Amino acid sequence: MTDQQQTSAPFGKGEWVNEAWNQALAKTLRNAKRIGSGFPHASSEGVYDLAEPEWWTAGFWPGMLWLLYQGSGEEDLKRLACECERKLDRVLDAYVRLDHDLGFMWTLTSVASYKLTGDETSRTRALKAANYLAARFNLKGGFIRAWNPWYEGDSNAGLAIIDCCMNVPLLFWASRTSGDPRYAHIAEAHMDTVVKHFVRSDGSAYHIVTFDPVTGERIGGLGGQGYAPESAWSRGTSWAIYGLTLAYHHTGKSDYLYAAQRVANFFLSRLSEDHVPAWDFRAPLELQALRDSSAGACAASGLLLLAEKVGAEDGAVYRTSAERILKSLYESYGAWEDPNEEGLVLHGTSHYPEQRNLDVPLIYGDYFFVEGLARLKNGGPFFWE
Repeated sequence: MTDQQQTSAPFGKGEWVNEAWNQALAKTLRNAKRIGSGFPHASSEGVYDLAEPEWWTAGFWPGMLWLLYQGSGEEDLKRLACECERKLDRVLDAYVRLDHDLGFMWTLTSVASYKLTGDETSRTRALKAANYLAARFNLKGGFIRAWNPWYEGDSNAGLAIIDCCMNVPLLFWASRTSGDPRYAHIAEAHMDTVVKHFVRSDGSAYHIVTFDPVTGERIGGLGGQGYAPESAWSRGTSWAIYGLTLAYHHTGKSDYLYAAQRVANFFLSRLSEDHVPAWDFRAPLELQALRDSSAGACAASGLLLLAEKVGAEDGAVYRTSAERILKSLYESYGAWEDPNEEGLVLHGTSHYPEQRNLDVPLIYGDYFFVEGLARLKNGGPFFWE
């Protein structure tokens, strides 16, 4: 029995949603003529750079191709997504460049392929990736280790990051498809640690938490891609909204749902008038004009899933908020008719502390924008689920 599911072209209610979907599809088809089966990351002077396949964002372009293929039946999108997946074989087999982002990379390629086509080779690739991800689990600390040593003598064996909330769905999928509960045990243990050590009482979240890798004792929080250790990096907040909601989806564990709502309420209470977040909610005011559209897009897709999991009153708030974010991204942040810009959604912020890729389109922002539209149009299946 495969995880293959019957799909059909999604339908939507709001006219702007259909318009946005058609614009995203048309622009992606145009972009595909140049990008092909490459791995875009950030747009520079209107052109998406093509990163090495080992880079953590390698899954987002093929993932977006799969989403748009589901809703359009455009065979070229499927073909390119499959080519991207095959190119990642050398990364998976080489092993040494793999880190916690195995989930981002193989959920949006191999799991997507298996869900949509039932391809057994894709299933095997995704299970292999899940095994490598599970092997990064620190038993004493209850966390999946982030990254690898970056240079000679570097020691980061005790680091865990909020982003990994979006990697553990690969482990839940592996348990379901293999019948082996150990993957899900690891995923739950990591998400328990997120609830306990990452999410603050006000619903904000740390980007990085450090642990003693031998004893598992929590040492403290780090700023990471946020402004400061005690600030509130908006994309990290969106990872938490979506990842905790997915953890509840896979387990039914109420702790995850309550934490997801707490983080979502914090996120929504800090949004600007245009419904798109600043890159860090606690950065100095003069820096908050810098938006992160990718955080908005990711949060919107997570909020739409969260809306399905809660009561009608809260669900209406989350769904309406997600629609407002996505509509703002479409109407005020989109680059639909600009022939000099390949990105779909403008004004993303990748890494402010390192001054990298500021105020540019980001491929993961584009991906989550399209995924949010697919949710509004009752599309699916969605690969994280």
